[in-house]
Amino acid sequence: MKASAPIETDFVVIGAGVAGLRAAVELASAGRVVVLAKAELTESATAYAQGGIAVALSDEDEIGLHFQDTINAGDGLCHVAAVKTLVEEGPQYIHQLIEWGTQFDREGTKLAFTKEGAHSRSRILHAHGDSTGQEISRALFAKVKTLSTVRLMPFFFTTDLIVEKGAVVGIRGLDEQRGVPFETRAQAVLLATGGLGQVFRETTNPEVATGDGVAIAYRAGAELSDMEFIQFHPTALRVKAAPRFLLSEALRGEGGKLCNVDLEPFMHQHHDSGDLAPRDIVARSILLEMQRTSADFVYLDMTGLDSEHVKKRFPRIYETCLKYNLDISTDLIPVHPAAHYAMGGVRTDLFCRATLPGLYAAGEAACTGVHGANRLASNSLLEGIVFGAQAGRTMLADLKGATRPRAAAAARPDRIGASNPTGHANHGRCEGPMAPLRGKNPPRNEAVHKRGREIQNIMWREVGIIRSGNELRRAIEQLEAMPISPPEKATREEYELLNMWTVAKVIACSALAREESRGAHYRSDFPYHDDRFAKHSLVRRGQPARFL
Repeated sequence: MKASAPIETDFVVIGAGVAGLRAAVELASAGRVVVLAKAELTESATAYAQGGIAVALSDEDEIGLHFQDTINAGDGLCHVAAVKTLVEEGPQYIHQLIEWGTQFDREGTKLAFTKEGAHSRSRILHAHGDSTGQEISRALFAKVKTLSTVRLMPFFFTTDLIVEKGAVVGIRGLDEQRGVPFETRAQAVLLATGGLGQVFRETTNPEVATGDGVAIAYRAGAELSDMEFIQFHPTALRVKAAPRFLLSEALRGEGGKLCNVDLEPFMHQHHDSGDLAPRDIVARSILLEMQRTSADFVYLDMTGLDSEHVKKRFPRIYETCLKYNLDISTDLIPVHPAAHYAMGGVRTDLFCRATLPGLYAAGEAACTGVHGANRLASNSLLEGIVFGAQAGRTMLADLKGATRPRAAAAARPDRIGASNPTGHANHGRCEGPMAPLRGKNPPRNEAVHKRGREIQNIMWREVGIIRSGNELRRAIEQLEAMPISPPEKATREEYELLNMWTVAKVIACSALAREESRGAHYRSDFPYHDDRFAKHSLVRRGQPARFL
């Protein structure tokens, strides 16, 4: 198969969510930047983020309080310097987003803040009620469109990193617009590929969240960290034929209550903060309550709140639930936990450098240690903004001392069309996130789909909210018995399956190695903290998990 023409650039950013776009803005002044997305540009976890973005900007709040809440949620494993960076630099980046046109909700002229679980103050900014990620994404795309050196390229799926002499010098992948392979060389590669929730049967994550960045980094020899820590969101919609649509924690922040199928409130039996307890505690409490009542859901009750306020505050959730004959202002909402966020990922330092030279990571695909063992609600968008910008600055700083040759000179605009899915000559830039582009969509490979479902079922059954050594060993045995490898001329589906399988094994092995319960990782056979494991887990290809 003939390959696509090489993409000539200085920097490659894989992922068009908040972290990738913010890094691209930072890099744009120093060279050519290619931002690759494996599907539509807007199909990322950023666009699905409802609850908001946490930042200490209200009159009643302090940066020190945000810092302490984040540390507390992280259950002893937060990297203190990373948390300081997040909470101290966060306010300036929020002001910058506002300058770039982000329209956060306001009460009169003042920014409106709400409260979520494990926060000691109302510090959650939101936009259009429950479309915060979508609004931030819109503003970032608008900003990127003004930068002539940035190319946004949808339907380019990265399959592997090119490693030479121990350093990352480029990537290989599939150009799905043309149905051919491609590769490109660059001074630096940033992984901003988002999450891995599709490894589990029940997840709030979009279909693209198959752990690609983490898997390709692992195959290339980069180190991963804290992969056992998977946050299960307590409240995903549990309706037959409906997707596991996330029902924001802000619903409980506004006064929503959890009750079992017998309509009995139960959260105060599990934690003093009741419905606003940390997510891991709420998720486990729901699971235990479901088991006790022999039900596969509990209810989220918003009926005690003002109906018009609920509709106005959560318009996206309200409209989505109406499609499934649920009025959240008057009906009890059946909910169930679902895999939501990975605290672990590609191990980086405070400046987003991975353990392979030339490779960087930011956002959910990275592990800076900022979330520790359990992410504080609504810190993820802030992390993407703060560390996306940090990644861009670090890539620029490292480039100044680089000895590797620069990428080839830019092609003339009239030659870019060969690898430019828009067909335009404006440096290959897409005309924004609403551009009506579609990749080739071949029939689903049923064998690959079936194997993917097997992985998801194993992970949900054996490596879920409550784990044990026997279950984890069983999961590893079942995963290792699967004959999964990338065949020659593999499709995106086959590579995604390989990535899911790779990530699933790493999660299970890391969870088995951590013989304690901490944050989002709960072992029924080791239900308490153990100081021997007050460390970060580290995994490298071909080596067992260790702790540092």
